[in-house]
Amino acid sequence: MNRSKDDPADRSITPPDAAPEVARPTSASTGADFLQLSIADAPTGGRSDWLVRQLRLAISDGRLPVGSKLPATRALAADLRVSRGVVTEAYQRLSEDGQVAGRGRAGTVVVAAPLAAPAPVPGATPPPPTGTLFTAPPGPDVFDALRAAPARIDLSPGQPDLTAFPRAAWLRAERAVLRTVPASDLGYGDPRGAAPLRLAVANWLARNRGIRADPAEVLIVAGTAQALGLIAQVLRRDGMSAIAVEDPGSLGVRQHLRSRQLETPPVPVDADGVRVDALRAAGAPAVVLTPAHQFPTGVVLGGRRRRELLDWAREGGLIVEDDYDAEHRYDRPPVPALRAMLAEHVCYAGSVSKLLAPALRVGWLLAPPRYRDALVEAKRFADLGNAVLPQHVLARLMESGELERRLRLLRTRHRRRRDAMIEAIRTHLPGAVVHGAAAGLHLTITFERSAERSAERSAERSAAGAMGAAVPGLSDTVLSDTVLAATALAAGVKAQPLSWHSQRPHPPGLVLGYAASSPATIAEGVALLGEALRQLR
Repeated sequence: MNRSKDDPADRSITPPDAAPEVARPTSASTGADFLQLSIADAPTGGRSDWLVRQLRLAISDGRLPVGSKLPATRALAADLRVSRGVVTEAYQRLSEDGQVAGRGRAGTVVVAAPLAAPAPVPGATPPPPTGTLFTAPPGPDVFDALRAAPARIDLSPGQPDLTAFPRAAWLRAERAVLRTVPASDLGYGDPRGAAPLRLAVANWLARNRGIRADPAEVLIVAGTAQALGLIAQVLRRDGMSAIAVEDPGSLGVRQHLRSRQLETPPVPVDADGVRVDALRAAGAPAVVLTPAHQFPTGVVLGGRRRRELLDWAREGGLIVEDDYDAEHRYDRPPVPALRAMLAEHVCYAGSVSKLLAPALRVGWLLAPPRYRDALVEAKRFADLGNAVLPQHVLARLMESGELERRLRLLRTRHRRRRDAMIEAIRTHLPGAVVHGAAAGLHLTITFERSAERSAERSAERSAAGAMGAAVPGLSDTVLSDTVLAATALAAGVKAQPLSWHSQRPHPPGLVLGYAASSPATIAEGVALLGEALRQLR
């Protein structure tokens, strides 16, 4: 039985003539059977940090699987002979990270574990090799290969906090749907999507993005990826051979368009967003844009550029607006969607992938009248429409206000994680320039000064060589972000090189996601990136 320090039976007896001794901790008095924890291993002044690390490690390696119950704070504190506050703080930090949750009388329970690569299935095609991830131009399977690559810390962009998925709320909504949905709704439905979800999406867009749309205009799709594929198919059939894209801009978007045999001429992006003069010069009849939070730079399309862009559209151009994460903003007011300003010339695509989870594969598409019927036809022959039951569940969550509540919670959590990443970058990557911090789920960092310095050294070396003299200490090697990403992966950290998302020359950089990692994990990952960068210099 564990006894507290004040238990008389636990006091040592010292002879009257003996000199007092400093108490020496023993494994019996400072250890716990739970995970064989020993407080003697904890650094002085960092006991909560140590306990958090031990618990995270146990959750990660499977010793504490999802559903495991942690000891009561009072009991574990007594076993470790520490103040209860040490254990309470550790549990609170794990709760903020989304790995444990309080269940009232049931105690504190593990609710989420870090994602692990799935075990290989016998006879299945092995995942793409990771050895060539960063040594060759990114192929169509590059994101599959990166997801399959083993790493302790994943800072890939585009991944929301999957531990925050509202399982209890989803289950409640699902039970309610199953109790009330008529049998007729379980058959083949409208390829445009279930009526309740189309209404819920129209209301959501009106409340959160300033878009007024009739539910009849809403087409439910399997995420933004399918929306882009359907648009490309219809435009290709309409005679288009090219759709301009932002540069830098999403590699994934570019791959989807090219898979439909469309060219993707790059249009440069600067501090005010896409350059409309360059868009005109490109000559493409359509363009894919992320105006509310440009991927990957994070810039917002400025007011003057918006006016120029709308003038271009009125002259016959088509805008495909990818509104992929506009709801996630922290330090700036909301930006209206382009669709709200010029519906006749904008195809608008959005989804719940960044709000809930990509695995739901639910998104929506609003198209100008001249393309609407063709897109519905393309959707019909693609899959006859999305699965109906999840649409009803999602509609219930959207109309109940649950999504707005989740968004408020996520904004607070993401802001804290973003701040942790920025602080870690200041500490471990002092030469990096941070882009896109005001909104979204990722940051982009560039090493412009390093590139300029390397270019200057290269020029000096070339000049010295022309004069026949050597200049010691100069290097003509410019930092490669793919080499940096490969070095980081070898150290256990996943990140995407900025060059993946660029068609034209750009300063080297990395695109780093922060939404799916705890502040401590983010700090550790950025520290490892700093070590990788120092190795290359």
